[in-house]
Amino acid sequence: MVKGYHPASLEEALAIRAREMVIPYAGGTDLMIKPEEKAGYLFLNKVSELKNITEDGEYIRIGAACTFTDILESDLAPAILKEAVSQIAAPAIRNLGTAGGNICNGSPKADSALIFWAADSKLRLISSQGERVIPISQFYLGRNKTSLEADELLAEILMPKTGLNHYYYKKVGARNALAISRVSFAGIFAAEGGRVVCCQTAFGAVSEVVIRRPDLDAMLIGKTIEEAKALKKEYLRAYDQAILPIRGRISAEYRKVVCMNLLRDFLESNGM
Repeated sequence: MVKGYHPASLEEALAIRAREMVIPYAGGTDLMIKPEEKAGYLFLNKVSELKNITEDGEYIRIGAACTFTDILESDLAPAILKEAVSQIAAPAIRNLGTAGGNICNGSPKADSALIFWAADSKLRLISSQGERVIPISQFYLGRNKTSLEADELLAEILMPKTGLNHYYYKKVGARNALAISRVSFAGIFAAEGGRVVCCQTAFGAVSEVVIRRPDLDAMLIGKTIEEAKALKKEYLRAYDQAILPIRGRISAEYRKVVCMNLLRDFLESNGM
């Protein structure tokens, strides 16, 4: 018989995680589809320490057990995250699904995870032995594979506060509502004194993990808008070579075309 554990505090949850083979469970919207029969469940939806949205001088800190509805109702959550979250499934799912669950399932199609990638967010992972903070890019090891250790829990997502106000977000699905992304794109851009100071792009639902290439985006940083325009073809060519879509229910060729169209539109919307 599968066991269920209902800790009342984070300390209790970590103690159970350390001694039992359990699957962390907050909203459970993915686990309802594919239940696990070989392990118990660690229910985290009552652990208040994981349900806060706060800020400090550098980060917006989003508790892993915050639901998508919590994010939509928060005054601290940035608009780019709210826009992506508002397009996740239906209200009933948004009331249950959590930011942490969207990340920890390791899917490249996860809508909120794409935004955290684009923002170069960090993850605070904790166990009864201590904690570590890593870039979200280091957390993903492949489709449905993450670097979360057997005794760890994702406690918080740390979103840098700078540069989030000027953004571009598109989700391409089969229909307007309840659609799983066929391709999704998020871009963050800022210019000061006529020069590009921030260019961060991320593509979801294209490869085994979200595609985030800061080395390519760096081609435009520090350049004037006119200089960036002159580099546009080279920049697009570099991304055309870097984006290697996988084939799924839709073709890799379709995904590639959509990715490049979205990237061009992002550039044009920012004067390039």
